[in-house]
Amino acid sequence: MVEAPVPIRAAALDGVPHGFFGRANADGPCGVSTGEVAGLQVGFGAGDDPEAVAQNRRRVIAAVLPGADLAMPFQVHSPDVAVVTGPVEGDARPRVDALVTATPGLLIGVVTADCAPALLADREARVVAAAHAGWRGAKEGVLANTVEQMIALGARRGRIGAAIGPTIAQASYEVDAGFRDRFLEDDPANARFFQPGKPGHHQFDLPGFVAAQLENAGIGSVENLALDTYGDAARFYSYRRATHRGEAAYGRQGAFVGLPPESP
Repeated sequence: MVEAPVPIRAAALDGVPHGFFGRANADGPCGVSTGEVAGLQVGFGAGDDPEAVAQNRRRVIAAVLPGADLAMPFQVHSPDVAVVTGPVEGDARPRVDALVTATPGLLIGVVTADCAPALLADREARVVAAAHAGWRGAKEGVLANTVEQMIALGARRGRIGAAIGPTIAQASYEVDAGFRDRFLEDDPANARFFQPGKPGHHQFDLPGFVAAQLENAGIGSVENLALDTYGDAARFYSYRRATHRGEAAYGRQGAFVGLPPESP
């Protein structure tokens, strides 16, 4: 039996409608996609049945902010951010990796399959954001740019809380020496996000790096949920795991945050 999706929530965003999702709930199925991407698959780029994706997204909306409109970007692994005031879909989606809104009744979200999803909110200012932070986007400043866009809408840096959802863990993320060198060229202190691996390789702590970028932006609190997409195949999609297994497709899970409609 397919149950309703249960949002994974973060204390840093208490009081704000939000949720991280995987392909399944902790205790069983919650989506309608089938085949290699079976489960709560919410990305249109996975070769999935579009109606299944749409139904999964409707399930997410019902679980986080019933009746809300939905806005999601066309993600391009960039540092770019867009402010949205209403739903966007299809070719109208901005080609960015984070969305910010202050519009009541609008749910914003991103999809991931190992990259870090970050949700941010200033409850008092009623400004929220959803960011997709792969290594490239995080390195180039998508998180700092997201915070700045929130401030432009009235948020205050010290009031912003952020949560990092399901992400590939350091033990699962092997990179070569050249990858590490690019981070050290930016800042030698980035060495702390790498542990030695097999000869010529290292293990990269993407969620740790993302948390540091958020902390460097000076926000009030950062929470890492420490959920490993690669290591939990029953619960999460993973691009790297699918590649290692030689699978033809990989699914995308989602992270969503929104503002309830204002009281009359």
